[in-house]
Amino acid sequence: MSQELTNVDLLRELEPVAEKLINRHMSMFKDWNPHDYIPWKEGKNYYALGGQDWDPDQAKLSEVARTALVQNLLTEDNLPAYHREIAMHFSMEGPWGYWVNRWTAEENRHGISIRDYLVVTRNCDPVELEELRVEQMTRGFSPGQNQQGDLFADNLFDSVMYVSFQELATRVSHRNTGKACNDAVAEQLLARISNDENLHMIFYRDVSAAGLDIAPNMAMASLYRILKNFKMPGYTVPEFRRKAVVIAMGGVYDPRIHLEDVVMPVIKKWRIFERDDFTGEGARLRDELGKLIAELEETCVKFEEAKERKLDRDAKLAEKRAAKASALAGAAT
Repeated sequence: MSQELTNVDLLRELEPVAEKLINRHMSMFKDWNPHDYIPWKEGKNYYALGGQDWDPDQAKLSEVARTALVQNLLTEDNLPAYHREIAMHFSMEGPWGYWVNRWTAEENRHGISIRDYLVVTRNCDPVELEELRVEQMTRGFSPGQNQQGDLFADNLFDSVMYVSFQELATRVSHRNTGKACNDAVAEQLLARISNDENLHMIFYRDVSAAGLDIAPNMAMASLYRILKNFKMPGYTVPEFRRKAVVIAMGGVYDPRIHLEDVVMPVIKKWRIFERDDFTGEGARLRDELGKLIAELEETCVKFEEAKERKLDRDAKLAEKRAAKASALAGAAT
């Protein structure tokens, strides 16, 4: 089959695969209700209804857990933009249309439940959260932008390759955030969300696998573009870089996790470096992908070295503060 297929060609060729994978998804998916994972008894009215507005002292989560949970929520909030993106590439007809709507319905639970948890437990400023939600949704989202802001994603392969990695990254982020919360309710909720994200990843990953068999060189080009320019969907959240550093330093999602828990499992599942059906440009890009993975490894090492230096500085600073506090206490007595 020709390597140069239009988006319509790809949709038609992959439609039977999508239908089969949808049926598998529906047999594996376990329904759940957001309200079952919210500690409602901890809730109380805010000022507008005669209660008390939020105070920072009411937050019980650590800075890392709170930052990660709010970042995850704001990422989920951009669901209308994600719906629009996949609808543009998948179409709204037949199995593709069914999946677009079903995926959107399942994803919507995530934002609902995380917001309810945060507002009921008063673990963030609800006014600031609402302002950030509006800002985030106004900015929108497109996975098809590189670091310079240039558009590059324009076909079905670009879309499904991106979400194959993004859904897995989101699953890992939710799972690790749940652990960082040190709260049984939050951990149960985020484990439930992680399970959904895993099933979504499996759908996209296996659609992509079928695409690699149909048009390997074309799919390889998309794979390289996506990993070369990969950005998490929450990159449009205000102060994303600062929050990403807090999350990475806290071990929720860092370069090593991205490489070993997200990038490599998918690459290995597709057997990218074992396949013998890449030719010409496809073969060249497979070699370039090997170099890109080596660069990601270098990034991991640099981050780990920087993290170790910062932790060492923080530990020494804490020792100095403790010694100073002890000296002051001794002088006072």
